[in-house]
Amino acid sequence: MGFSEDPELQPFLFGLFLSMYLVSVLGNLLIILAVISDSHLHTPMYFFLSNLSWADMGFISTTVPNFIVSIQIHSRVISYVGCLTQMSLFLSFGCMDVMLLTVMAYDRFVAICHPLNYHVIMNPRVCGTLLLVSFFFSFVETQLHLFVALHMTNFKDAEIANFFCDPSQVLNLSCYDTFTKNIVQYLVSIVYGILPISGIFFSYYKIVSSILIMPSSGGRSKAFSTCGSHLSVVFLFWGTGIGVYIGSLLSDSSRNSAVSSLMYCVVTPMLNPFIYSLRNRDIKSALRMFYNRII
Repeated sequence: MGFSEDPELQPFLFGLFLSMYLVSVLGNLLIILAVISDSHLHTPMYFFLSNLSWADMGFISTTVPNFIVSIQIHSRVISYVGCLTQMSLFLSFGCMDVMLLTVMAYDRFVAICHPLNYHVIMNPRVCGTLLLVSFFFSFVETQLHLFVALHMTNFKDAEIANFFCDPSQVLNLSCYDTFTKNIVQYLVSIVYGILPISGIFFSYYKIVSSILIMPSSGGRSKAFSTCGSHLSVVFLFWGTGIGVYIGSLLSDSSRNSAVSSLMYCVVTPMLNPFIYSLRNRDIKSALRMFYNRII
């Protein structure tokens, strides 16, 4: 259903979404290039950050390009296979964001609470394993949603009150057994919502406890600064996600649903590179070195 049927508003929406998409892709791509080009950033923290940037680029690329094309061709129709494909990719990259943010919280916990054993605990094999586990959980979540969505029997002329195939709304179109569908949704909410955020809270509870007993104020300030960017991204990601969920419960308006999803699916991936680059001296230094190298 998109945002508006007003023909005069379509050029504005086209320019807005195209600009946000280009800024997001360019910003995340610069983070990846900075990490690759600077040997000082070849650490577990920046390894996970570069993968988070890949996930953010994939996340925004599953929704915005299709919406931009639909504005140009003046058609909001999407095929059954295309809808399920978009939903699957959206879930995969979204889950990767969740898992990587959780892994990054664990990485900060080890770095601050066990600094002497950091490189032993977070060795390349462990980092690779954590990344593979994140991929695995993303794959499983996608399959669980497809398991329910593939049982849709009446999907012709169905309307989705958003600018993309929102998984929660697609599942409501399914004619599958309601009890099983609810079980799958609750299971996904617990495993991919409550458990990751609980892990992040626990990690930061330990981090704050360790920081408060540090004798040096300079050490406390440095420890807090290393967590600031990650905490900002966590609050932005989960804050907008929870806002979308609460908004969908309080209002059935398609416009409210689309605007809430815009914050969650587009604005968050666009702001993440700015948060990490503006608050991180290492990233800013690496970007300057990369810029000087290419010119």
